[in-house]
Amino acid sequence: MSPLIWSVLISSLSTSTIITMSSYHWLAAWVGLELNTLSMLPIIMLPHHPRATEAATKYFLIQTLAAALIMFASTLNAWQTGQWSITNTTIPLATTMITIALLLKLGLAPIHAWYPEVLQGSTLITALVLSTWQKLAPLALLYLMNDLPNKMILIMGALSIIVGGWAGLNQTQTRKIMAFSSIAHMGWLIIALNMNLSITTATFTIYTIMTTAMFTSLITLSTKTFTDLGVAWSQAPGMTTVMLTTLLSLGGLPPLSGFMPKWLILTSLCHTKLLPLSVLITAATLPSLFFYARMAYLTTLTTPPNTTPTQHKWRHKTQTPQLLTPVITAAALLLPLTPMMIT
Repeated sequence: MSPLIWSVLISSLSTSTIITMSSYHWLAAWVGLELNTLSMLPIIMLPHHPRATEAATKYFLIQTLAAALIMFASTLNAWQTGQWSITNTTIPLATTMITIALLLKLGLAPIHAWYPEVLQGSTLITALVLSTWQKLAPLALLYLMNDLPNKMILIMGALSIIVGGWAGLNQTQTRKIMAFSSIAHMGWLIIALNMNLSITTATFTIYTIMTTAMFTSLITLSTKTFTDLGVAWSQAPGMTTVMLTTLLSLGGLPPLSGFMPKWLILTSLCHTKLLPLSVLITAATLPSLFFYARMAYLTTLTTPPNTTPTQHKWRHKTQTPQLLTPVITAAALLLPLTPMMIT
């Protein structure tokens, strides 16, 4: 793909997200979401592989369905109230439909099945964009809406944490592991959205930093399966050691950065007397922690003193990105900055 086309696609992707995030009118938000989808499709299908084509088709169908639901519900709300403003969406049916459409775009359970398949058919860089940047526009619309269906959001958040943990246990592909990890983290995020917007912002910031650090490490080491992880030490032993902290931070272990959002969300739930939900989502996090620990074990703790019998892939000399060091540092050491991040 020529640099001109790349620049047009990247600028369109950025502009469309900014349009949606800065709009107060449903039509402007819908235009931004559609432009975002159209900009992302060529990027997904760039490798010209059948899997990439399949992923782009699935992504197109899901995003189009969600956009059609948003347009229908916002038109229904305007018909009933005479208002196109996002903050004046007050009809319960319209609010519920728009929330379902936005949660479909975010990939929350039980409407999550498209997300791991699209990530598996994409390149690692495209999967990183889908896991981080593409979450901004739907989240911004959820921020602006006032009358969200709280019970439905809490149920779907808890279900996403459960599904993201259990479904990731039997995966051997790193992209699918990161997809189910994203589903579980989106569950925590959507529960935080129901409680406190400052905690939601801090949660999304920490999630973006940890996911970027993990995907950047996987891209640098060209690791797409567990087998690749097992022999990555021969290519960059220092990086695989640092990946241990990123994986444990994704699992939410203290004193790493990933513990911060879970700590704040559980505190808010306890203050609002939602103790059963707190216990449920805390227990549902353990399967996620298990497959993170399994990845950490394969990556770092099985480093043998000599060459393994596993067949090594042909690799060029690893060029560590300059961004990787500060991102991994932030993914591990932001816990002391908790008071500053939520105020």
